[in-house]
Parts: sequence; structure tokens; C-alpha cells
Amino acid sequence: MPYLSSLEQQGIPTVLINYGEETGKVQHDRTLYGIPHLRHVVASRKSPGGASEADILVEPLLEAMTRPLTDEEKESGMWAPTEPRILFEGTLEEAEEFYNQTENIPGILNAPFSRYTDGLPVVIPTEERVAAMLKGTSHRPDEVITLQRDMKIQGFTSIEQVITRKKGEVIRFMPMYRTATVEQVAVNAVMAGCKPEYFPVVLAIAESGGGTGDGRGGGGAFIVSGPIYKEIGMNVTNFIWGPGNPANKTIGRVGSLLWRNLGGYKETVTTITTLGSPVTNGGFIFAEYAEGLPEGWRGLNEEMGFSKDESIVMPCMPGAWGLGQQNMPGVYRSLQRTGHGAIARFLDVKGIVGPHNYLEYLIKDVWATREGGFTLVMPQQVAQDLCDYGFKSKQEIYEWIWKHSFEPVSKFKMRGAQDFVTNGWLGIEKTSGKLWRELPDDYMVPAGGDDPFESYNILLCNMEETAVARFGGGHGQAFSIDAWR
Repeated sequence: MPYLSSLEQQGIPTVLINYGEETGKVQHDRTLYGIPHLRHVVASRKSPGGASEADILVEPLLEAMTRPLTDEEKESGMWAPTEPRILFEGTLEEAEEFYNQTENIPGILNAPFSRYTDGLPVVIPTEERVAAMLKGTSHRPDEVITLQRDMKIQGFTSIEQVITRKKGEVIRFMPMYRTATVEQVAVNAVMAGCKPEYFPVVLAIAESGGGTGDGRGGGGAFIVSGPIYKEIGMNVTNFIWGPGNPANKTIGRVGSLLWRNLGGYKETVTTITTLGSPVTNGGFIFAEYAEGLPEGWRGLNEEMGFSKDESIVMPCMPGAWGLGQQNMPGVYRSLQRTGHGAIARFLDVKGIVGPHNYLEYLIKDVWATREGGFTLVMPQQVAQDLCDYGFKSKQEIYEWIWKHSFEPVSKFKMRGAQDFVTNGWLGIEKTSGKLWRELPDDYMVPAGGDDPFESYNILLCNMEETAVARFGGGHGQAFSIDAWR
């Protein structure tokens, strides 16, 4: 929709093709981006596709493109809603009833949908509790959430495009494109069950937009790096994604509440998702155990340009969970200690004591049915074994994995997302400088992402068992926690 808005503003007639169930979302988005009467044509998911579908759509498209605009359709302007404070005045019991309200939404077959929560009970945000939460930061309650430093991000429409975001830029919470104050974030932190000492982390999450992206982020998922994990008692060892640790569970939950209350997420009304993700449902956050890194390996904060003493948070996207092969911890130990077991046979090193390159096993067929990079969360022993094998930095591992993702263009064309990322094969392939459609079938391109560092990420946890977890996505944008103290 931002792209369509830019075309309309340039005087280029634009018509959107959407599916019927998306009509409500289209109405929302076109109002949001200043083109409240953008014309659209509804397609059917049951249509035969191909030329037959084109025959069905071409006439209404041409008619919509050429019919003169009415005075109403010429209206424009950005929607700027004003959100009231949601602190409730009344008894505690009345407040509990108020905050746990639901409404039935036709788009999800009239199932109840929470008005203010993520569907779970919340701590009632009384004036006193919000005031206590605000003591966790030096920032004023009425301060609007803004970027705390300049940032460069990759453009959406081209891999060559880099966009600079300036310090002080107001953060917009999707999908309603709203702004928020420190106090409004504090209300949601209280509702999630956070303590005041957690609040700088919550504010850094808010600075990231709550991890909601374009409104389909599921409330977001986050990685913490730096010494603050010790200060607030985050679990970095066994069961880091399990229940029991208050900091991990409550801070992880904040993203979903920010998405609902600040972003205005309402399923089938302000955004359309599919199944959602069980990984982020209920909260997802964990911290890096940088103390266990092998010599020469940098922590995530240092990789992202901060010092090792600075604390940061980085949104991540663990929707594609558990990629590739996995093994019992004992099988890994047998590989490295004695050269025996299934992985030793796989690597053809039977009887040879390690270290061995476990990555060769770990990435086997990882791109068979998917594409792009991933994050590896590993215990100290696995990291040290990789270091002893010869990987003296994380970057060397990123590059090794990325190079092993290359495949010929003939195979690359069979992947689902490539029609989009190559701009219909009319875009420029950056290494050759040629149009994608001009590349020979045997030209090699990476299925594992456009860049080794951006596509991959390695984090340590303090765990004795030698099992490695993997999920989709690599390095993203990092936000300073210390800036919000």
C-alpha cells in the first residue's frame, strides 16, 4: 500500500487486485496511507488462474483504470487517530471485567476477540502501578517513543536501496500506524506483569515498533544481548524457552500487547494473518550468554556495532522453527570425542577423534523446501568445537554456510519467493550486474539469503547438553536498552 500511495501521488492511475476476505483490510490500509478511495478489483481464490483469470479481471481493471475520478475519490490525507488513555477508574473487580472484554469478529466466524489483551488475563494497570513502572526509566511519561540513534535499513523495493532513519524519528506502531508515549508503553508493561527494572528493555522493544512490522508480526520475538540479562535475572541456560522465569515470560509477552493496544491489531479488520505462530504466541524472548563465547568470537551487541558492555534488543522472526536435521546430544558427543555414532558415519570420520565440522551435518538439506538464512542457538561446547575445528569467528561460519547455499539459477527458479525478490526476474542480480532473466541456467546464486551477515546469526546459551536449535532469520536491526534507562 505505501507503494500504491506513492504512485497515486505521482498521478499514476492505480488499481489494486485483492481477494474478497481482504476487502476490510484494504479499506483500512488505503485510509491509513492517504488514499482512502483507491479503487480495487476483487479476485477469487477459486478462479482457474493463468490466462482464464486474466480474462476475468482485465475488463474490470481497465474500466477502473480509465473511469474519471469522482470528487470523493480525489480526496486524500493521512489518518491521524487520537488514542485516549486506557487507565480505568473504578474498583479492581470492575477494572478486571473492563480489561478482559471481548467482541465477536465476523471475519473469524464470530469468535470472541480481546479488546485490550492478548487473550490471557492481565495485571490491572492502576495509576499507582503505572507510576511505579515509570520509575524504571529517566524518560518522561509524556515523551513520544522515537528512534534513539541514526539507523540504516534495507529498502523494501530493492536490495540495492538503503534507507537512513534519523534519531528522533517518531515510531509508528502497526498496523494502525499509531504513535505512543512512554506512559502508554508503561501501561502495557504493567499488564504483561513486568517489573520496573525490566522497563528499559520494554521501551527498547517499543522503539523497534514492538516487532509487529507491517502488522503481521504476531507480537514479535526478541533477543537480548549485554549485561542487563544478569541485572534483571533472565534465564540464559536450560529451558530458555520454557516456563518459570518471570523476566523471560513477562517481557516476551509485551510485544503482543503493544501490537494490540498501540498498533491496533484486530484480526481480519486491521490485518490478515493465516495460522499465526505457536512460537511467538504467549511471548518469545531470550538472552545471549556471551561469557561462553570462544576466544575471538563476538557477542551480538558487538556484532551490531555496540560495545560488549552495552545492552541491546534485536527483533527476530522465529516462525520457521526447527529447521534441518537434529540429533540426540549423545550422538554429537560421540562424534567429537571418539568419532563414532550416526553423525560420524554421515561425515565419514568413523573412528577419528574430533573436532569435526558439525555444520556439514547441520545444514544437510536445510534449503530443500525453504530459502533464506537462519539463527543457530548453541551451547558452549558446540561453539568451542567449531572454533577448534578452525572457525575463529562467527563471521567465518556465516560465510561458510552462505557459500554452501549456492545453487544454479535453474533450481533457484523453482523456489516460491523468487518471482518477488527478483522483481519478476526483471531486477538486477548484484554479483553479475545482469538482469536476472538474462542469467544462464548454470549461473550459481545463493538460496540462503542475499548476504552472509544479514542472513545468519549465532547465539550461545549456557547449557551442558550439546543440542542446537535453529529458527528462521538472521541479523536484523538492534536497539539500545541503555538509551532507555
